[in-house]
Amino acid sequence: MDIAADDLLKLERQLCFAMVTAARNVVSIYRPVLEPMGLTHPQYLVILALWEKSPRTLSELADELAMDPATASPLVKRLEAQGLIHRSRRADDERRLDIELTDKGQALREQALLVPGKVLARLGMSIDQVSEIRDAIKPFTGRFEPVA
Repeated sequence: MDIAADDLLKLERQLCFAMVTAARNVVSIYRPVLEPMGLTHPQYLVILALWEKSPRTLSELADELAMDPATASPLVKRLEAQGLIHRSRRADDERRLDIELTDKGQALREQALLVPGKVLARLGMSIDQVSEIRDAIKPFTGRFEPVA
């Protein structure tokens, strides 16, 4: 495909614009699904990560979620204030702060099992379609290290 130089600068051709608007739209689809659980989308991601592995340190959690610890810290504090997680110092290393789900946080899992189906319904897409999109953007997820 031969694209004129000026066409390369059109907003509709920008990967960054497509990704940021897609991310914003996906989060807006999750918002009403997560509200009954009392969670924002970023808080939901923290809870998902802790269901996969708990306890975790803040840096482990931030790495898993591809965010800075300074961004993850307020999320953790709000979840602790909601009684969904607990932070505690390790007996063998007082410098290490473990983050784990409380019983209340674990109990949210039952409600969360309904989230994927509700999101698919709101999208009007099948699991295969969503999986295909997710797999296509996989190179851009996590901590991105551009080629030099």
